Amino acid sequence: MAVDLLEARGGGPDRAGFAPYAASEFNSLGRQHSEPPDKFRTLYQRDCDRIIHAAAFRSLEYKTQVMVNHADGSFRTRLTHSIEVAKLSRTLSRALRLNEDLSESIALAHDLGHTPFGHAGQDALDDCMKEYGGFEHNLQSLRVIDKLEHKYANFRGLNLSFETREGVLKRCPKEIAKTLGPLGERFLKGGSPTLEAQLVDFADQIAYTNHDLDDGLRLGFLDLEEVRNLALFSRAYDEAEKASPKLSRHALLHEANRRMITAMMEDLILATEKRIEQVQPDSPQAVRACTERLAGFSAELRAELSSVTRLLQEKYYHHHQLAQATGQAVRVIRELFRVFMDRPQLLPTELHQRAHEKKAVRSEAGQARVIADYIASLSDRHILAEHRKIFDVARN
Repeated sequence: MAVDLLEARGGGPDRAGFAPYAASEFNSLGRQHSEPPDKFRTLYQRDCDRIIHAAAFRSLEYKTQVMVNHADGSFRTRLTHSIEVAKLSRTLSRALRLNEDLSESIALAHDLGHTPFGHAGQDALDDCMKEYGGFEHNLQSLRVIDKLEHKYANFRGLNLSFETREGVLKRCPKEIAKTLGPLGERFLKGGSPTLEAQLVDFADQIAYTNHDLDDGLRLGFLDLEEVRNLALFSRAYDEAEKASPKLSRHALLHEANRRMITAMMEDLILATEKRIEQVQPDSPQAVRACTERLAGFSAELRAELSSVTRLLQEKYYHHHQLAQATGQAVRVIRELFRVFMDRPQLLPTELHQRAHEKKAVRSEAGQARVIADYIASLSDRHILAEHRKIFDVARN
């Protein structure tokens, strides 16, 4: 006979094996729209399921992480990056007796608002939206889960828990924070999100640092000898080479990458534990009250990591071959935005109607936001196909 999960979980967060400062459905600040609890899934498991079934999540498969997606299917995309962050986040939360399901839901949702073509796409769309309120992918992720996904009968959006929404919103201008109620308070008064959310931020950094080194080396944009000058990577590489001297170059790089991830994870766990012991928070609200975050690397690892970040910025993210690809991306986004503003009838029928309605209420800013929502939702492949179709129509 199936067991009612709510009954099996009864008694509070400590009974579930959580630390007192962990988030749980027993201390959750709830959903925007009240719903009865699920018999067989926790609050945050349900969030995860809704995110995975969202159209915005599926489109991450063909959205650029660093390499434009159509270049080679073996490089990371926004989807594979989100999965890597989710797995690291679960491990970190388990080690610190936090809520793994919440960490996973935040990690899976954290890039839902990203544009096609990665950060170059975001910068291009932000430039297009400069006169209309701008564009920022963290705010767009919240917009996706609160408003743009529309598949449930009783509400717009996914109606995710406060804690998942809180974790997705990493940054927020004060003017916008004032409109978000309790969700925006920490940006106005100071404070922190849950520890689960804090750890996802670092899992994100661990994931992209290591997979960008891996992708950069495989592409030949990064030189191995130069990378071996980085203390953080060098230790991991030397350990791997000493343990398995006969490994192929490819396998040795993978083993070094794996050891580097482990070293960063262990440092983060130990350094975070020390801060928790010093502050001794007894609830998620006590964590939120901290003006400085409890999660973080040690000072030693932060110094080593800064060298890795500098190398990636100089030799990978600004490599001339990437610059050529992102240059095309910027042009495509700018041209599509301009043509949709001038000829909104070229939008899909439902969006054309919405743009018309928003323009009537908010003038051009309303129309521009609908267009930005549409462009941001497109995958790399879809936006290139849309650009070809639209400009064929425009020329005719």
